[in-house]
Amino acid sequence: MLRAILERMGRDPDDFDRVRDRPGHDRRYAIDSAKLRRELGWEPRHTDFAEGLDRTIAWYRDHEAWWRPAKEATEAKYAAQGQ
Repeated sequence: MLRAILERMGRDPDDFDRVRDRPGHDRRYAIDSAKLRRELGWEPRHTDFAEGLDRTIAWYRDHEAWWRPAKEATEAKYAAQGQ
């Protein structure tokens, strides 16, 4: 997933630092939409993964004012802790 995001952003797909997994880290997420489909009649609007990823990246690029302050606050918190 990370490599696909980096490639779509014009970056080298290996441009990241590997870190040890934290204890209890989920290695896999299994998502089953059967109950949503059965009980609510829900159907996904987007089914093409690559297109959905491109649209998600575009949204974040277009809405930096929404996420940038939270990112900066998180980075400041880690810096204050010496991390």
